[in-house]
Amino acid sequence: MPDIRHTPEAPTRTLTLAPGERIDAHRHDNHQIVYAGSGVLAVTTDAGTWFAPGNRAIWVPAGCVHAHRARGHLELHLLGLPADTNPLGLDAPTVLTISPLLRELILAATRGPHTDSPERLRLRAVLLDQLRASPQEPLQLPAPTDPRLTAVCDLLHHNPADPRTLAALGATAGAGERTLSRLFRRELGMTFPQWRTQLRLYHALRMLADEMPVTSVAHRCGWSSTSAFIDVFRRAFGYTPGTHNRRP
Repeated sequence: MPDIRHTPEAPTRTLTLAPGERIDAHRHDNHQIVYAGSGVLAVTTDAGTWFAPGNRAIWVPAGCVHAHRARGHLELHLLGLPADTNPLGLDAPTVLTISPLLRELILAATRGPHTDSPERLRLRAVLLDQLRASPQEPLQLPAPTDPRLTAVCDLLHHNPADPRTLAALGATAGAGERTLSRLFRRELGMTFPQWRTQLRLYHALRMLADEMPVTSVAHRCGWSSTSAFIDVFRRAFGYTPGTHNRRP
């Protein structure tokens, strides 16, 4: 097993990552809020991948081994919180909706100076109040363990526009549709259509961060039309894909 970098305290800072750049697997003794001011952030653990555009952040609990991956030019804001400060009681990585106010608080908290001055402590207290009110979002791609399920998921990761049914995909992987349906629910906690939509949204965010045209993204991710893609994307993220790279 490779050595996992251990940083006792999760740092509070702002980083800039180039497209495709990553921070390798590591862990902290403290909790961490990870927010992408620009670009798209993916946080990966053994359990799967969580992904977030600029109106979402990812909670990473203390002790969780995780890696970061940049999509597009990523302005990464990292906010460490003590292990005994867990306003939402979360023990696994979780995507959170970030209000405009909470976004500004995170930006202020991750830009120096990082001191315990009265002003900084007041800012932190307001940030925690806002965090407690943040809705949780199911923006995750769980990682399968069954080799048959892994084979099907790998096919669609390679080509998210693959139109084949679960039965047809199962024939390639050597498993029946009923078996795979059961595995999707048991291992990934969602149905096959739900997982495929999550996968397509993940790849759509990645392609949009790389400034691919909306129509091309819709086609390459398997939507029947650009309008269908725009509708699903807007319901998932609260804005249209055409405005993705123009957000503050």
